[in-house]
This record gives sequence, C-alpha cells and structure tokens, in this order.
Amino acid sequence: MIRRHLGTLAIALALPLAFSLPAHAQGYPAKPIRMIVPFPPGGGTDILARLVAQKLTETVHWTVVPDNRAGAGGTIGIAEAARSAPTGYDIVMGQKDNMVVAPWLYKNLSYNPVKDLTAVAHVAYTPVVIVTQANSKFKTLDDVVKAARAAPDTITYGSPGNGTTIHLAGEIFNSAAKIKMRHVPYKGSNAAMMDVLAGNVDLMVSSVPSAMAQIKAGKLRPLAVTSAKRSTSLPDTPTVAELGYKDFDVSTWYGVFVPAKTPKDVVATLNAEINKLLATPEMQAAIIAQGAEPQSMTPEKFGTLLKTDYEKWKGIVQASGATIE
Repeated sequence: MIRRHLGTLAIALALPLAFSLPAHAQGYPAKPIRMIVPFPPGGGTDILARLVAQKLTETVHWTVVPDNRAGAGGTIGIAEAARSAPTGYDIVMGQKDNMVVAPWLYKNLSYNPVKDLTAVAHVAYTPVVIVTQANSKFKTLDDVVKAARAAPDTITYGSPGNGTTIHLAGEIFNSAAKIKMRHVPYKGSNAAMMDVLAGNVDLMVSSVPSAMAQIKAGKLRPLAVTSAKRSTSLPDTPTVAELGYKDFDVSTWYGVFVPAKTPKDVVATLNAEINKLLATPEMQAAIIAQGAEPQSMTPEKFGTLLKTDYEKWKGIVQASGATIE
C-alpha cells in the first residue's frame, strides 16, 4: 500500500517537472509540423517552402507538411500564422512582400510582423526579373520604355498580387523611367505566368524562382533583373541599373517565422536544422537552380533584417503613393 502511494506521489511530482522542461527535453518535434505557404502552389515562395519541408523530412526525419493559404498578396497566410498557437507546430514561409511591404499598404491588416511573429531562419534572397513571352516584340527593356512612352498606359505587366515587392518593383521602375505601364494583379505567380505566356499581358514582373523554369524552357525572355548585381542564375541578364537607371535595387528575401512567444529553444532548434540544410552543397544547388541565392542567418540577425526593412519600406511605399483597401 505504502509502495503504491509512493509511486503515485512520484508520478504527481514528475508531471509538473515534465511540463516545465524545455522543448528539447520533450523531444521537439513530437508531431507533424505545418508549414503555412501564403501563396498558391508553383510560385517562388511555394517552391522554396516545399524544398525546406522536403529536406527536413528527409534529413532529420521530421514530418513537415506544406499548407497553402493564399490570397491578398500573401497576407492571409501570414495572418493565420500570427494567430496560431506559439508551440512550434505552425511555422510559415514569409517573405519581404507580406512581412515588410504589406503592412504599409493595407489599411486594416490584422497583424504586425515585428510584434506578432518571431524570425527563425533566413533561407534565400532573389532579385526580381522583368520577363516577356519569348516571341514578344520586346527584345530589350529599352524597347518596353520606348513603347510605353509612345503609348502611355497601354503596356501591361502582371504580378503575383497588389502590395507585393514585385508589384512595387514595377511601380518604382515606372517612376525611374518616367513611363506609365498598367499593372495587372493576379492571385499568385502561376496565374500571371499563364497570361504572359499566352500573350494576354505584355510583361510579367516576377521573382526569379517563379520564372526560372519557363526561362530555362525558352518560353520566357528575361529583359532585366532589379537587384544591384546580376543574378547567379541569370548571369547574362543585365540589371536595371546597368541599363541606365542608376542605383536601382529591388530584391526580396524568404525566411521561416513562427508566432510570437514561441519558446526560444524551439526557435533555436528550427534555426539550427534549417541552417544545417543551407550549408549542404545539395541544398545550395537546389536553391540556386530555382534562381535564388541561399543565405543563412541567426534568428537575431534575421530579426534585425525584418525590423530594418520594415522601417525602410514604409518610406518607399509612402513615396509610391500605393495603397490597398
């Protein structure tokens, strides 16, 4: 009888201790992890998210399940991540569009990325590329500028949606070139891609990963990249700055975030495993093949990048005059 009571007491004392143990000691992850992808399948964010999920599943035997929650320039998926339980079992592949640009465009956004989310691991960055159908009359970016000046508001360009870095890259180029092209927003890169391939829009402004497969297939012609230096994946494609638009530099980044108040040891575990992946030649080659540039960071450094860009893009968005109701 006494032995039985002692056993019961030992279990009772152990329970609070077990619940107070850090996530490492509890064997995180003990169940599947959902990776929210805030864009439809097939776009740059989706490609990188699925690559990270697949490699984590293969190398450390976690079960990471991508879950596409698209809409409103990626803000629907980010909002869902922000309101998820801070346990480490809901993570999101965010990027500059929905983390630092959208908050200054949408008047009633339900999340503040700096306060409601925690940076975990930077994955990659990529320039934006201006592309057209392979058989298009536009052979160079200068051809586009001349046509737009001759007939303002008739040249159309598609983007993955209002409020994305990609959308604003087009608007910033409009301003730099003193032209007026008409923006056509889509719900994700794939829909815009189908229309530029069909000739329904003249151009597409896209992340390099989203356009890379069609460029390699010879169906799209890249006219220029918007970063300060040429893309490793498109070394023969000039930068906008090279073509006469001094200091033009627009690029985007991708990284993993979790809800605020997620335990620090969970954040550290996720960061360590993702950074291990990014250090492998196989993962680096896979990311470069998609047109992006792999780059790892500590959670602290990535968090600083988030805060810096959040403030930087406030001025850019306000100067552009762009708003979304």
